[in-house]
Amino acid sequence: MSTNVLRTTEGWWVVREQRAVRVDTKALTTAELLADREAVREAEREGLRDAAASGEPGTPVADLVALSPVTTPCRVVAQMVNYRSHARDSGFTGDIPPTFFRKASGSVSGPHDPVVRPAHVRFLDYEVELGLVMGAPLPVGTVVTEQDLPSYVAGLVVTDDVSARDVQLTKTQFYESKSYPTFTPTGPYLALLEPEDFAHLLDLRLKLSVNGAPRQDRTLADMIVRPAQALTLLARFQTLDPGDLLLTGTPGGTALKAPPKAVERIAALLPPAVKWKAFFKSQARNPHYLHAGDLVTATIATPDGRIDLGEQRTPVTDAT
Repeated sequence: MSTNVLRTTEGWWVVREQRAVRVDTKALTTAELLADREAVREAEREGLRDAAASGEPGTPVADLVALSPVTTPCRVVAQMVNYRSHARDSGFTGDIPPTFFRKASGSVSGPHDPVVRPAHVRFLDYEVELGLVMGAPLPVGTVVTEQDLPSYVAGLVVTDDVSARDVQLTKTQFYESKSYPTFTPTGPYLALLEPEDFAHLLDLRLKLSVNGAPRQDRTLADMIVRPAQALTLLARFQTLDPGDLLLTGTPGGTALKAPPKAVERIAALLPPAVKWKAFFKSQARNPHYLHAGDLVTATIATPDGRIDLGEQRTPVTDAT
């Protein structure tokens, strides 16, 4: 059974059924906490003892202000077009080569902090993603099998890969378009996994809604490159360390979708400036992009609740 850990300005907490028990640790970073798993286990045992004695262990979670359970600085790496449904939405056909990109760790924010839209960004998009939090070093050249996964991945988090689509498309620039401050809401919980939990990863369902309207809803079974293979491919050129974060792609349902094939063929004949002007004119009529006042809600959990990463609720605001 996974263990949910919450981080606040006061420290780290183990959460069970909306009650939290403080972890007695000096850990300041996610990596330090992962190295002190015995303190987490002791907090969990304390919570169970208190629950048996009084039925109300610790502190109500509702009284705590959650920070991102992934501390920064750290490496933030992401997979591009890694769900079949997202590939269809994006107009891809045939085999899609595995592709990674980096995000600035300064984009990581708390699970309830506002997402701030920069003044020059018109087309702000959402992407709910499962985040893998590393628990051990992944040296270059490592081959990770499904059986090895518990040796490298300590836990899971909800993330939202917020994207400035007008920057991304016109500049073909992933790093800038996805790295503005607040563009990686993370948490609320870091779900620390036991080895037997990994057999249930494909049952995890990612859901995202905007103002209560469902936008994304898929399980990990829709993934193209699954976590063990992704880590193996990444380790061809990239080292990861404990506390680093890998975003594993988003399912279909984002605001951005590829234009119909007929429109795409016509656009290919136009000069770039004219093509982008026409494309963004059509996107301006798309009501699914995020605007100030919107509320984005994201969850990731198995149907039986064995793994439940909690609910992320992020309002959208404009930069002042």
